[in-house]
Order: sequence, then structure tokens, then C-alpha cells
Amino acid sequence: MKSFPNQFLWGVSTSSYQIEGAIHSGGRGESIWDRFSSLPGRIADGSSGEMACDHYHNWEEDLGLIQEMGAGAYRFSTAWPRIQPLGSGRFNTEGLQFYSRLVDGLLSRGIEPWLCLNHWDLPQALQEKGGWTNRDTAMRFVEYGWKVLEVLGDRVKHVIPHNEPNVLSILGHGIGIHAPGLQDASACFASAHHLNLSHGLVSRELKICQSDLQLGPVVSLQPVIEQDRDQNASERLDALWNKMFLDPVFFGTYPEILEEELKPWIHEGDSEILQFKPDFFGLNHYTVMRAQSSGKSALGVRIMETPAGLPVTDSGWEIRPEAMLEQLLEFRDRYGDVPIYITENGCSSPDQSDASGEVQDPLRTQYLRDYLAAGLEAMEQGVDLRGWFFWSLLDNFEWAEGYTKRFGLIYVDYETQERIPKDSYRFVQKLIQENTLPD
Repeated sequence: MKSFPNQFLWGVSTSSYQIEGAIHSGGRGESIWDRFSSLPGRIADGSSGEMACDHYHNWEEDLGLIQEMGAGAYRFSTAWPRIQPLGSGRFNTEGLQFYSRLVDGLLSRGIEPWLCLNHWDLPQALQEKGGWTNRDTAMRFVEYGWKVLEVLGDRVKHVIPHNEPNVLSILGHGIGIHAPGLQDASACFASAHHLNLSHGLVSRELKICQSDLQLGPVVSLQPVIEQDRDQNASERLDALWNKMFLDPVFFGTYPEILEEELKPWIHEGDSEILQFKPDFFGLNHYTVMRAQSSGKSALGVRIMETPAGLPVTDSGWEIRPEAMLEQLLEFRDRYGDVPIYITENGCSSPDQSDASGEVQDPLRTQYLRDYLAAGLEAMEQGVDLRGWFFWSLLDNFEWAEGYTKRFGLIYVDYETQERIPKDSYRFVQKLIQENTLPD
């Protein structure tokens, strides 16, 4: 058995659109995911986040389950359209009060709130003005972030501006399988730069407001495996996915092979705004990627499916725990000794409750065990890894997959809203209690 450091932080993660539901309640405005989900053929099962896990009404039960698990932290996101329905102008007091109650509920249970300002649910009103392709959205984001901190900053000490801006930019604006559903290279690069710009702007403003605030980016990093000797494709995908949202934070620049495509959106002085020394880095990691050059793709490269015969999750993502070690070491070597937290890690599996009402998920339990072992190995090699947030607390609305994929440690019966802790929940519970990974 191998032990984690005494101060190692254990947590779970969720996001607003995936669990809250209540999209027409409490003064919330329309989000781009509300609009995208309403379009035929966009979501695998034709669903939306209209109900999801109804966390908006069930949050106290959900916090109780986090407490029972023993987690010391909870990463959640505030829904911009719930706080500022149109993305500018009037703020919604009822929405702010909901998150204030949530934060108080966490603290009263001994759980540290980790707040993410943007987990992809942009107000639709801003999208109609160009969304993240419009530089002004970065300015609106700063106003929104300032208001959230004004209300919650006395109790929240860790803030993440954006969750996986690479996914939002590439899948939402370049490939088009996420909201807002664009397949346009210019939109992808414009949104990428404006997301990066907003990260630098809001980080500076919030630090002025609260100097002891801990701020850091959260990016999905997946090693790119060269396929069919297509080195150009793998290098391009690596630059797009893994470097386009971290090089600006640490260096104030973009990868050289992307500079010309990003150039139209960069203004004089932007480099100084982009570069902002973070207090920590949040790594979201699940799998590996393979790339193929493609003239049919707006971005000139296609993300390939996992080759047959390899171990995969229910989503078809390759299970390769050594990639976690590789990614942690590569980040350390490129960007330096920054405190790292795993802010998402988990897998989908075809979970169903049995006749006794139990939910066994051996695939997920083994997946977590193997990836945690890779994290321990990284720490032994000098990586400053300080915590681990499991994805996810609950089964939820899994974006373009709707409710067809389950990532939760807790099973959700969407018809009754019953919560059933899975075997993986008990695995994590024991892991936290003992702070030790069994052999």
C-alpha cells in the first residue's frame, strides 16, 4: 500500500449546466447549451439540462453525500445566466443567493468550496453578439467575475476562471459538436484568444479585490500519440489542444505553428495581459488522443477514434494510466514547478442498479485505482501534486452524449431523482479515510 501526503486534498467536481436543472427557475436566463440542446440531432438522446439532477432543489442532499464521502473540497461552477441573465447589465439576486446558500452549506459541513466561473454555459444573449468570438465578451466576463467575488469572496478562497477553455474553443467553435455548434477555424481561434484574454483580465482584477485569493487555470490535457507516421497532425493537435491555452498563461505567447492563425485577434499589449503567474494548475485528464490530417476539418486535423482491441471506457476513450504520469511530467518540464491539482479524473461505465438496489461499477473502481497509482508515481518523481478531484459526484447531463453516459460516483435515477452511491463511491470513501491506495 502507498500513502498520500497528510495534507493531500480530496474532492469531487461538477458543473452547473450538467447537474442544476431548473433552467426556467429563479430568474435564470437562457444559456448557449439551452439553445444548442433544443436543436434536432445535436444531443445523442435528444435531451437537455432542463431537469438534469435537479441539484438546484436537491443541493442539500448532494452536499450531505459529499460530506459522507469524506471529501475536503467541492469544485462547482456558477452559471453565468443564473447570476446575470443577459450577460451584461442587471444581476439576478435570486441566483446569487442560491450560490451563497450553497457555499454556506459547504463550509458548515467542513467542505472547502472551489469555484469555477465558466463551465461553458455562456448567456445566449452574449452569443447573439458573437459570444467568445467577440472581444467584448472578455470584458463582460470580468464584470461577472467581479460580482461573484463581491458576493462570495469572503468565503471562497479558490477560483478557476474557465474550465477546459480548449474544449469550449475547439469542440464548440472549430468542430461544432458542442455549443454554440460552429465549424469555423476563425471562430475557434478568435474564441481561444478571447478566452485567454479574459483569463488574464479577470485574474488581475480579482487579485486586486482579494489579494489572498488562489487563482489558476484548468485545462484538459491529453498526450497526443503519433498515428500512421503523421507527425504534422500530431504536432498540430498537441499545439491546439495542449499548448494554446497554457503557453499564453506562462509565456505570454502562442505555439509558433499557430501564431499566424491567431494573429488577427491579437491587439498590442495583449501579451502582457495573457501572462499571469497562477497560484496552481488544475489538470483534467482522462485518456490519450490520436490525430490525422484532414482537409475536411475546419482545423486541418481530425481526432481519431481509439483503435480496436485497446481497453476503453463506455465512451470509447482509451484507458492508459501511464498517460497520466506522462502528462504530469511533461507539464512540470515545460512550465515549471507549479502546484498541481487533478481537477477532473474519472470514467464512464454502463452502470445499472441491481435487484438489491446496489450499483456495482468495477470498471470505474479499477480505472481510478490505476490512475491514482500513476499520480503517486509522478509525486515520487518530484511532481508537486497536491490534490485530486474525482469526476464526477453525480451521473449527469454529459453534453453531446446527453444522459447516455454515466460518470458519477453516485447513480442518479433521472425519473425519481433518487441518488444511489456506487461501489466506486465506497472505494473513494475508504481511500479518503485511510489516505492510502491499496495494492
